[in-house]
Amino acid sequence: MPDPDQSTSPASSSDTPVGDAPGQGTTAPTPDELLRSAELKAQQNHDAWLRAKAEADNIRKRTAIELANAYKYAIESVALELLPVKDSLEATLAADNASLETLKNGVELTLRQLSTVFSKAGLKEINPEGEAFDPHQHQAISLLPSEKEPNTVINVLQKGYSLHDRVIRPALVTVAKPKDPQA
Repeated sequence: MPDPDQSTSPASSSDTPVGDAPGQGTTAPTPDELLRSAELKAQQNHDAWLRAKAEADNIRKRTAIELANAYKYAIESVALELLPVKDSLEATLAADNASLETLKNGVELTLRQLSTVFSKAGLKEINPEGEAFDPHQHQAISLLPSEKEPNTVINVLQKGYSLHDRVIRPALVTVAKPKDPQA
């Protein structure tokens, strides 16, 4: 009769591989198999990294080309708007025996067209006559004694312009200074 302390299976406990749960029947991978598996996984990770790096380089190059084209062709929409202005100027110059009034009307029409183009492009006129002097938008050419409040723009020599609230050319102005009380 068999001893109740002994297992009834023909395999002894020394035949079970280390790390396997009893009853699975699989053997532990050998160190060579583990090494091959780790090398395969490392190769896959390296390939994925190379692909990701190449994709990032392609995105960077594509973005640089798109940015260069954006700079290169940014003026295109404004240029298309300016063509009718040029056409109007050429038509005015081509008019034979035009009266002064006709020429003046043509120039006024052209100026309105140009103002419309400027407006569409976000270009705004700075004409500060009578306003307080602002060194961020105006460039004072001279100070003149005046009855007006000191630091008030009394004369605009050249209009300024801003593009989307950024001054691209300050207005050239004459500014009022206080009258000398001893004069």
